[in-house]
Amino acid sequence: MTAVGLLAVLVITLVVFGIDPQRGLSLIIEGAFGNRFGLARTFVRATPLLLCGLGMTLAWKSGMYNIGGEGQYVAGGIAGAVVARSLSALVPSVFQTAVLVGSMAGGMALALFAGWLQVKRGVQCVISTILLNFVVLQALAWCVRGPLQESKHELPLSDKLPDTLMLARFDHQTDFHAGVFVALGVALGTWVYLTFSRGGFLLKLVGENPLVARANRIPAARIQMTAMALSGALCGLGGGVDYLGITGQIGDGFSQNWGFLAIPVALLGGLNPFGVVGSSLYFGALMAGGEGLARFNTTGSTLVSVIQAVAVLGFVAFSQLRMRRPAVPHD
Repeated sequence: MTAVGLLAVLVITLVVFGIDPQRGLSLIIEGAFGNRFGLARTFVRATPLLLCGLGMTLAWKSGMYNIGGEGQYVAGGIAGAVVARSLSALVPSVFQTAVLVGSMAGGMALALFAGWLQVKRGVQCVISTILLNFVVLQALAWCVRGPLQESKHELPLSDKLPDTLMLARFDHQTDFHAGVFVALGVALGTWVYLTFSRGGFLLKLVGENPLVARANRIPAARIQMTAMALSGALCGLGGGVDYLGITGQIGDGFSQNWGFLAIPVALLGGLNPFGVVGSSLYFGALMAGGEGLARFNTTGSTLVSVIQAVAVLGFVAFSQLRMRRPAVPHD
């Protein structure tokens, strides 16, 4: 039903914008899946959305409404760049692992701070994570003009990583890189954790009914802190994967709103890891296909943002209607 609804939203939005639905859908599908370049664009754009969306899923399922995926993503990129500058002499495989671990640590530290503020000081993480986004963006601007600035000190960028230290690319004519498989592996691991592990069960229990958890002497605060740590680590990993897989450097433009977009991705995925895979691919395809549509229609790039907003509003409305529907009595 969700897939049908998203397709309907896409068609209706095309009609509202005065675009022939058949022509518009054809251009979007061609741009997203028509050849290996379109497929690469789709998967590469879906990768940070998937990782940040999984991070949102873990936090929200525990009752911690993390809105700071963008800041945690950027913190991951900054931490990854710091590690890269310090350990550039390592062999590529060890270097890449160290950078990704550093990126996870950067995002985790930021999310843990927000979690601590809620658990220990009563500051709702909805507020703290939003505000921390802006703090990290200012930290990024300072880093690329200070300690991480490129060696010539001319541009607000870090030094570009050599190709030998970047994540493997399987087709040098596209941006498709090994980080795509990292994200898919993380999605599988997140599903296993939530479905089969004791920690995942307790995380969901605390999120669904914290009073029952406390009544059974389950350490709700510790579990929510763990959920925030995992959430921040995955968002930070998204920044690290983008740094090692695509950009090779960080600058003012490193923030691409992936963390903010991950919120509708997680919601449309039903806070289910496999659902998040599907919704991230949907948004990735929209972005990739929207580029093709923009070449034939001036509203192509704007259309993607409108579809995202309408899809989320439609999902929320449908969820509310379903919750208010009276239960059917059984004989």
